Amino acid sequence: MEAIKQRLLKANEFWVFLVILALALIIQARSGQFFTANNLVDLANAMVVPGLFAVAAHLVLVSGGIDVSFPALASLAVYATTRMLVDAGWEGTVLIPFAIAMGIGALLGAFNGMFTCWVTVPTLIITLGTANVFSGVMQGALKSVQITDLPDSMSAFGSSSLFVVTNPASGLQSMMPVSFLLLVAVVAVVYLVEQRTMFGRGVFALGGDEAAASRAGFKVRQTKFWLYVVVGVIAAMAGMVRTCSMGQMHPTNLLGMEMMVIAAVVLGGTAITGGTGSLTGVMLGTLLIVIVQNSMILTGIPTFWQGFALGLLIIVGTGVSAVQVARSRGRRATAA
Repeated sequence: MEAIKQRLLKANEFWVFLVILALALIIQARSGQFFTANNLVDLANAMVVPGLFAVAAHLVLVSGGIDVSFPALASLAVYATTRMLVDAGWEGTVLIPFAIAMGIGALLGAFNGMFTCWVTVPTLIITLGTANVFSGVMQGALKSVQITDLPDSMSAFGSSSLFVVTNPASGLQSMMPVSFLLLVAVVAVVYLVEQRTMFGRGVFALGGDEAAASRAGFKVRQTKFWLYVVVGVIAAMAGMVRTCSMGQMHPTNLLGMEMMVIAAVVLGGTAITGGTGSLTGVMLGTLLIVIVQNSMILTGIPTFWQGFALGLLIIVGTGVSAVQVARSRGRRATAA
């Protein structure tokens, strides 16, 4: 029991959960609305897109890199898909738009992967560059504009729900979107890949020590390349979910989400230098960010204070990660 207690107290997930619980109780005490069914469903709804992005960012961070291009990648993949289908007057199942967007996302992810594999430059610099390339292609070559008339299947998917709940006091209704199942499925698949496959173990090994991973027999370049392909696919999926749920394609809607998403991942315990992290922590960190963004309005807190709280969480998250890295290096130096 003592060992379990010590392990629990050292886990980031435990402390993030306590912060979430404290914040929820404060909001409930002030508004009486936090634990209502419709607010909880709204939180689940709001978690889908940042949650998918967070899974992608988690994979890159665990491998020892930092990717800031995934919002631009998703925007380009989804805009190209939507523009092509709308211009062709396409009508059919929503699976086709998802498949096309994910295919484009895979190609753009491969573009990131090639640079990461062959250029000895920090991934932050590489993905800063590719983010601007993706945005430039979308806004320049494709002359992006807002698309308000989506194919019917995309609009139908965005408005479809698993169930609808009603707040008996206010009469407000909230729906649990079908896209929430996508988040659950992606988290489950990535968990199995991380825990049950050599590829997943290789991703963690790269973040721990790339040279040691190579000596252990992991194919470093191949793992990096396919990692960014997977990240591109997940990011494109998130972008398609956002477009369908909005009922329109706004080219710049996703841009700027990278810092919020990375903060959520780091708050959940994924080390910013790689090698450690869990999907449980990723989801808890994302939930914390979503609560700050969505539920604090229930207490009447002005928008600028919500921005202040989000910025503070980003500072705290990166600060905690930096302290953990410093302690880890200190323990290794002492052991040596």
